[in-house]
Amino acid sequence: MSEEHRETGTGWPRPGEPVRPSGPAGEPDPRPEAPDPDELSPLAPVPDESAEPAEREAVPESEPEPGAVAGGPSAARRRFSSAGAMIAVLLALLGFTLVVQFKTTSTDPTLAATREEDLVRISSDLDSRERRLRQEIELLEESQRQLRSGEQGRQAALEEATRRADELGILAGTLPAVGPGLEVRFSGPAKAVSSTRILDAVQELRGAGAEAMQIQGADGTAARIIASTYFVDGPDGALVVDGRRLTGPFTIMVIGDPATMRTALNIPGGVVASVRDGGGNVTSEDREVVEVSQLHAPIKLDHARPVS
Repeated sequence: MSEEHRETGTGWPRPGEPVRPSGPAGEPDPRPEAPDPDELSPLAPVPDESAEPAEREAVPESEPEPGAVAGGPSAARRRFSSAGAMIAVLLALLGFTLVVQFKTTSTDPTLAATREEDLVRISSDLDSRERRLRQEIELLEESQRQLRSGEQGRQAALEEATRRADELGILAGTLPAVGPGLEVRFSGPAKAVSSTRILDAVQELRGAGAEAMQIQGADGTAARIIASTYFVDGPDGALVVDGRRLTGPFTIMVIGDPATMRTALNIPGGVVASVRDGGGNVTSEDREVVEVSQLHAPIKLDHARPVS
């Protein structure tokens, strides 16, 4: 019973006042003997008990109070469940993407298929290249110290200039060269020993530290191989090198470290493997002394000039 009801002394609202149930909104009055609030309201129509059910006016349902969540807790749970499922799907896709990327970047099919002894050879090749570069650095530093030494500067400069001229002459093919190296022989059909395969072999040898090379045909015709040398397939399986026609089998004489160059040629999937796949054969023989005697005509420069 509210305070207003106690003041009137009746326990019931005055005529014309709205009914205020003491229980929560939407629940019936907890008093067991309380009459129906609709019966006490003077504004509510009194239904005719004698009328048919179809003729009675339908009482409109009350609208939800402001601030009430439509659908109640079950709708909220459904929304939370849908959001959780979507987050789980996104996390699963993210995890799958990370796994695929990790496997793709961490697996090298070329190295995985390489034998252990081939990997050791490749490592030895890299170590040899590093040693050669360090030795060259030491020589250049020593030459720099001699050039700055005062009294011996002039003589050291002359010796250094002579040494560099000899090196450039060997690289340009204008001077003969001698030293340890390999004799590499290519034999087989024209497809196996084409100009492309010979060029690949020359590039592999250069990468392995070759310092001077020449190629020779079966008839003794030879050509010096320098930076500007080109290779073209000729008729009847011949090979044209800088305009000279060579017939197979072909032999390359190369000066450099034999072990390093042999390893470069025999790398899995490299020159030797590709020639053998085409039905040809490649043999290499170590030589303590290799002579590269074929000379190349000096190249005339029309545009390049040294920087002063």
